[in-house]
Amino acid sequence: MNLNDLQNISEHFGSTQRMPVLFLGHGSPMNAIEENQFVQGFRKAATEIPRPHAILCISAHWYTQGTFVTAMEMPKTIHDFYGFPKELFDVQYPAPGSPELAKETADLLIPALVEEDHNWGLDHGAWSVIRHMYPDADIPVIQLSIDYTKPPQYHYNLGQQLNKLRDKGILIIGSGNIVHNLRLIDWKNINTVGAGWDWAVEAREKTNYWLLDGNFQHIIDYQKQGTFLQYAVPTPDHYLPLLYTLGLKNQSEELSLFNDELIGGSLSMTSVRIG
Repeated sequence: MNLNDLQNISEHFGSTQRMPVLFLGHGSPMNAIEENQFVQGFRKAATEIPRPHAILCISAHWYTQGTFVTAMEMPKTIHDFYGFPKELFDVQYPAPGSPELAKETADLLIPALVEEDHNWGLDHGAWSVIRHMYPDADIPVIQLSIDYTKPPQYHYNLGQQLNKLRDKGILIIGSGNIVHNLRLIDWKNINTVGAGWDWAVEAREKTNYWLLDGNFQHIIDYQKQGTFLQYAVPTPDHYLPLLYTLGLKNQSEELSLFNDELIGGSLSMTSVRIG
């Protein structure tokens, strides 16, 4: 990429009011088509922030060796799940992509190598929540993958490098779940809001305290925090999008929580807004 290319990209996404950052607890794919308090929370969040020029989503469901960014003009809607009703598979979210934003994102993350991808699209970690916020699918959306070979601190630091995008009208969304243990779901209370095993309750309380206190190092070093977080984060895929979000917080910015509930014993829908 030469200097003229970078200048063109910079002009395409000109300076704007600084955008907030979101981490969305996306929960079950069925949230894409159900009406509940959580999707209402996603919609409300969209009404409380400026309308973005474009969206960059870091989803738990694009977990790769190496880091990639979607760079196609029209990303496909990926139905990356099984065993759900046909109604869910029929959903399409035909938001445009943004090759320009993909190039700028890759450049901001140097010296990390970020490869442009033309095959992925929008997985359900992205479209299942964004469709509630922007149902007209008229805002460009790109995804950044999560490199599973890297440690938590790496992902937090990588998030910090994306900060300039916030001043260009780009809404950055991390999509996952802080407490996410599918093996230990309480099937008798799968739809019961507020139902949580003791370890899930402790994980939610401790992470919420660290989030609101601004002590993010405990969250980054979650593997050192005890058995409650080992149960809450048996695999890091749904947890790591939170670290990208936290890496984008400036010291003076407010952090607030919404959709802050446990469900099904072993899942939390806790979502975060910064700015």
